[in-house]
Amino acid sequence: MTVVETGGFVPPPYPYDRLNRLRPITDAHEGGTVDLSIGTPFDPPPQSVLDALATSNSERCYPPSIGTAAFREAATRWMRRRFNIDVPAEQIGASIGTKEFVGTLPHLLQLRVPSRDTVLYPAISYPTYAMGATLAGCRAVPVGVLPDGKMDLDSIDTEDAARALVLWVNSPNNPTGALDDLDAAAAWGRANGVPVFSDECYVEFTWSGKGRTILEGGTEGVVAVHSLSKRSNLAGVRAGFYAGDAELVGYLQEVRKHVGMMVPGPAQAAAAVALDDDAHVDVQRERYRSRLELLAGVLSEWSGQRVELPAGAFYLWIPTADGWEYTERIARDGGALVSPGEFYGEGGTRFVRVAVVQPDDRVELVADRLASSA
Repeated sequence: MTVVETGGFVPPPYPYDRLNRLRPITDAHEGGTVDLSIGTPFDPPPQSVLDALATSNSERCYPPSIGTAAFREAATRWMRRRFNIDVPAEQIGASIGTKEFVGTLPHLLQLRVPSRDTVLYPAISYPTYAMGATLAGCRAVPVGVLPDGKMDLDSIDTEDAARALVLWVNSPNNPTGALDDLDAAAAWGRANGVPVFSDECYVEFTWSGKGRTILEGGTEGVVAVHSLSKRSNLAGVRAGFYAGDAELVGYLQEVRKHVGMMVPGPAQAAAAVALDDDAHVDVQRERYRSRLELLAGVLSEWSGQRVELPAGAFYLWIPTADGWEYTERIARDGGALVSPGEFYGEGGTRFVRVAVVQPDDRVELVADRLASSA
């Protein structure tokens, strides 16, 4: 006999699956669909990284959950070069990419502090911050966003602050590309006794000023989260790390051991090589910058509305009267799939996100299609 429980959690449709109905339209274009919806890299990683992935001889044994010494020391060296800060390897832990880290963090933090049940996150943001709260049985409370894209920390209700397990900040932001005030977020967290976790996976693609980390103001009460997916085109390898507050990092290192959250040994070997190589990141920066400029210009002509370049990340965040209507138009005219802004919160309804992740020839194909239809 099969017993069916009712009233439990029912996963909502995965946002990007909702675009599948447009694929027959985009597939009909000569050259087929150009997918600019998901921020997945298509450019190649360095050969030295692939060589390390293939020759580490680390596939036989269980890798350390906290990360190999080589991986964590490479992360230390990278942060020293990139941000001029010193974070010891002991205050760094490996993560299986960073999406799993974002999605599982609320559950692990509530085990640490059962009296709290709230996750604070930017109102326009990557949906996994809210989903992580939901999966942990916590309250997902969005924090308002100011016109410049920064979180409105003053808008956080005192009761929500008192119940908060974590405040998430994301800079450069996905989807808007805005740069947040990391110093202000850290100060708010310390003043309210709330850990601040800063998702900085797009920091290498900061176009307005230099890339920043929340750790520049010290590690007390804060943790930075970094990924090799965007920086080094290694999304399929699933390698990232978290670094910062010694007590928070130590707690997460230990509890994650018991769940078997382990980055595969070959992936850690490849990640260490990638972190020590800045040259390929400079090349990737130029690719993304060029594509952003190309599509911003073409979309401005096509839509009759100026499309601004972001302050960071590799997305165009375009205001429009109706995000879905714009998405359907670009599918018809450009053969491209893009993301309606409602995927990133109610405040994104009148926006569209365009990810310039496809190789140059595919982005140029969309540009040519749009130019001919304008």
